[in-house]
Amino acid sequence: MSAAPEFTKTVPTASINRQAAAALIEAALAAARDIGMEAAVAITDATGNLRAFERTDNAPFLTVDVAIDKAWTASSFGLATHVWNDYVTGDPKVAPLAHRPRMVAVGGGYPIIEGGKLIGGIGISGGNYQQDQDVAVAALRQLGFEVA
Repeated sequence: MSAAPEFTKTVPTASINRQAAAALIEAALAAARDIGMEAAVAITDATGNLRAFERTDNAPFLTVDVAIDKAWTASSFGLATHVWNDYVTGDPKVAPLAHRPRMVAVGGGYPIIEGGKLIGGIGISGGNYQQDQDVAVAALRQLGFEVA
């Protein structure tokens, strides 16, 4: 019988907790309200799974899936969704990623980064791409997260 290998078998992970996810939702809804925007706000954990979600009463129903998929896209590689737009339109080797079912390459999704570590994603949908980006950035900054 051989001895067990001498290496670590687990990876320590950090992920956004429920309290921080709920606080981000509230901060984003306040930022959206400040500009008169109805919105859906989604927070995913570091693995892209939905952690928290809210939609204002008059936000269109399509904003639900778009916000969730923006948060998923942002947490997938730790890149803001507007960055993906340049990748999928400018590089033919990366362009096929645009056809992934959950990939959203439009502004409004940001990775949630704390201490240099990806801990989740935030997705905003309801305004134009710039409004969605602005709401996400405002919420992240209000809670002291890094904006990448």
